[in-house]
Amino acid sequence: MPATTGFFTDTTLCIGCKACEVACKQWNQLPDDGFHFTGMSYDNTAALGASTWRHVAFIERPEPLSFQDAGQFSWLFSSDVCKHCARAGCLEACPTGAILRTEFGSVYVQPDVCNGCGYCVVCCPFGVIDRREDDGRAWKCTLCYDRQRADMVPACAKSCPTESIQFGEIEELRRKARKRLEQLHQAGVHEAYLYGASAEEQPGTEGLNAFFLLLDRPEVYNLPPDPVAPTKKGKDAWASMGLAMAGMALAAISSVLFSRRGERA
Repeated sequence: MPATTGFFTDTTLCIGCKACEVACKQWNQLPDDGFHFTGMSYDNTAALGASTWRHVAFIERPEPLSFQDAGQFSWLFSSDVCKHCARAGCLEACPTGAILRTEFGSVYVQPDVCNGCGYCVVCCPFGVIDRREDDGRAWKCTLCYDRQRADMVPACAKSCPTESIQFGEIEELRRKARKRLEQLHQAGVHEAYLYGASAEEQPGTEGLNAFFLLLDRPEVYNLPPDPVAPTKKGKDAWASMGLAMAGMALAAISSVLFSRRGERA
């Protein structure tokens, strides 16, 4: 059985070149996203979607207060992708078995089985998976399943000129990520941290097989601070419903008892 593989995306090394986006579209033969002015600075694709499986975000943020009067700002670049969650809400919600876990640990959508119901879309805590307008089926990053089966590196990681996107066995990537984090902290970049590198850091999805090194709050990168697979809340939902039903039953019994007492009086 092959080891679980994934991505470690070090945003401190990303230069916003979008080579990963182009390589992903080219290899997977994805349609364009339309040639429209997005109003999102140099970010022409705006977000992940059915036809954008890698998205490089251009994030402007103001410099510290001492520089704000001069109108200074800095860029944050981040190449986003499906997280291939260890506990995937999309996979657990799929009623047809179209979404499965591959031998590499990635979450894969079988287009010939997908019926376009959309349950996976609403159950992804990251808003990654989406349906294509032309056929209604769900699409997302496959972690280049076809390339992995041929012992090839995923197209996005292969094309990244700065090695911001690193591909490999997930445990080895975690070791590399922690070493990189330690180096940054020693260099004075104390705001750097890992997002989703382990189940402890991302309990709602029990860890991510595509995790990140970030320099700001998750929301700045359009990432949820506390993502949770909806099915993980199932027990709490059933418990709440049970308490609600018990309360309704108690209220009904009380109403009957009080009405009888009123009749006797």
